[in-house]
Amino acid sequence: MSSPTTLEDPGADPTAAAPRARGRVLAPPVTGQEVVLIGVIAVVWILLWIFTPAFMTPGSLQPLLVDVAPVALIGIGMTMIIITGGIDISVGGAIMVCAVSTAKMLVSLNFSIWMALLISIVIGGVLGLINGLLIAYGRVHAIIITFGTANLFQFIGLQIFHSSTVNGIPGTLASLGRGVDGRSFGVPHSFLITVVLAAIAWWYLRHTAGGRHFFAIGGDEVAARLAGVRVQRRVLLAYLITGLLIGIASLFYIAKGTSTLDQSVGAGRELAVIAAVVIGGTSIMGGRGSVLGTVLGALLVQTVTSGVTQLGWPSQLSDLFVGLAIIVAVGADLIRQRARRTA
Repeated sequence: MSSPTTLEDPGADPTAAAPRARGRVLAPPVTGQEVVLIGVIAVVWILLWIFTPAFMTPGSLQPLLVDVAPVALIGIGMTMIIITGGIDISVGGAIMVCAVSTAKMLVSLNFSIWMALLISIVIGGVLGLINGLLIAYGRVHAIIITFGTANLFQFIGLQIFHSSTVNGIPGTLASLGRGVDGRSFGVPHSFLITVVLAAIAWWYLRHTAGGRHFFAIGGDEVAARLAGVRVQRRVLLAYLITGLLIGIASLFYIAKGTSTLDQSVGAGRELAVIAAVVIGGTSIMGGRGSVLGTVLGALLVQTVTSGVTQLGWPSQLSDLFVGLAIIVAVGADLIRQRARRTA
């Protein structure tokens, strides 16, 4: 009886070196950097508790989570974009367009929260689709396209504001705001929504073929294309998802304010989102990232900002601390990349 055939070459040298792998594409469920982030957040919280005992009270933690929610939510989409090797710096302008458009419609039509959600998501989706189409099919680097659309979206938003604030916004979105109506069991609804969507995105990226395609594109776009991945569609999807999430987050920004919306809405939010993603362990070079890390990164960034305020320190120090954290995160990523190439 003949022995079963194998795929191995019987004449091959068993000591010959196998082709070197590019490295792990999918990170373990909880990475070392995420464990470090959890530890850093715990230490910072303990220190703030010691020096400002009011920090650990519901009156301090609940607004903190409200502020974390929109940054972490948009960060989910930004994580997908950066994993593919792209970036989106038009986030602030897109938030402005979604927020002012929805707020003005709420004032004039006073429709339900579900209609507000639908309108804001549609607007955000259109803006994300514009970015995605130009980047995926225009074959121009993402930073160039989104720099241009950032200015375009900001111009559109300012035109809708028409040089005045939006006043008299009804309390339709109170269940997403800072008040009692915006919490369940002491946890803000906006943060709960963010956690649920982050969990879905985490599962999608790790346990579906479509999700793993994002990592493949960021790891080696040419190899991914040769393997049958529809690169342009996946890149388009990443920007579309980010636009949809911006639409939801824009409601959080409207809801956490008073009955007035001014032209500062969305200003600088793209920097906060990118900081959260990078600090959370997503490689700026693409091919590696984690939604859980992004949520933790957003929590750390906002904790530092709130802590500096509560300690009475100059607000510029929060920018300094976040900037140093970004440099450390990017430096650690570059060291890991070099170690993989030389291993």
